[in-house]
Amino acid sequence: MAHHADAKRALDERGYTGSLIRGDNPLKLFEKPVRDRIIESYYWKEQCFGLNAATLLDRALELTFIGGTYGVAQRPTPFLCLAFKLLQLTPEKEIILFYLQQEDFKYLRALAAFYVRLAWEKDAEVYTTLEPYLADSRKLKRRTREGWALTHVDEFVDDLLVKSRVCATTLPKLNPRLFLEDEDKLEPRVSALGEELDELDGDEAESDGEVEEVEGSLNGQANGNGHAVPDEDGVSDADMEGD
Repeated sequence: MAHHADAKRALDERGYTGSLIRGDNPLKLFEKPVRDRIIESYYWKEQCFGLNAATLLDRALELTFIGGTYGVAQRPTPFLCLAFKLLQLTPEKEIILFYLQQEDFKYLRALAAFYVRLAWEKDAEVYTTLEPYLADSRKLKRRTREGWALTHVDEFVDDLLVKSRVCATTLPKLNPRLFLEDEDKLEPRVSALGEELDELDGDEAESDGEVEEVEGSLNGQANGNGHAVPDEDGVSDADMEGD
């Protein structure tokens, strides 16, 4: 009950003196119905009690799927509860980067990426922090409202960068990457497939050249119906042979 009261107190604007994100209480990044479901959930009461940035890591390592709310009652997933707890703790950026860099724990990485998208206020920093993980193609199990789905780390990160709502949460506005490039706040992104794309472009150009060469030789021999094509004097090769 103390844990429940602590969460309620954190949402009471009259007594809140903690960290602010975008000038407001970080917990309010989640909509009120979702906040209420989290605070009333068994997982929050039993598994999130007394967690700090270090002990939350242990809970995050136990995650086996991502997701927002599920079922008719729209129960919050452990993933969403831990994200809510991170917003309550607002850990230093170095801690979140440490979470992200743990190669062996993909669900911990997904949780940290979700937090970065929610809590970090500089758009350029969000892109430069998350984009390296667009190369992580490992599978993720996702709990949906109706059941289960399969996604990948790179797809989840891409959703965070381009969608406005992920895991039952409306994300803060994020300026498009091209806008930040035009403002000289980001360098143009180099695709991880850059060399392969260059090779494909080279192959296509070579193929186009071969096609043009073949078409040119055919045009000098026959028209579209397969008949001999007259030369400039109006005499075809067949006529010359006849003579």
